Amino acid sequence: MLARLGLSFCLIGGLVSPASAAAPSIQRQAIEAGRTLAQSHCATCHAIGKRGQSPNPQAPRFATLAQRYPLDNLAEAFSEGILVGHGPMPEFQFDPDQIDSLIAYLRSVQSPVKKAKKRAQK
Repeated sequence: MLARLGLSFCLIGGLVSPASAAAPSIQRQAIEAGRTLAQSHCATCHAIGKRGQSPNPQAPRFATLAQRYPLDNLAEAFSEGILVGHGPMPEFQFDPDQIDSLIAYLRSVQSPVKKAKKRAQK
């Protein structure tokens, strides 16, 4: 009985695993596509990686963008066309797949939010 139950779990696990294994690959592809978009559209002004300073001091670093704006809200701005940002910022408008890729890339490079300083020790 236990052997049959164990075999059932293995079979079910085998059915689930290929889909689960494909998800990280799809996510990596989206991140890479987003990185390519950022490199071609944004890197002139923004630091698009996890480190470095933006070439334009008025342009926020991608690694800290989520500290300024909720990334989900940027998806709407990307679809409608970004009209405001740092000056002078060109207008960009992206299709839904590009937006998903760019948001995936932005999420992948975010720096952890700095925690408030610890209270003085007693």
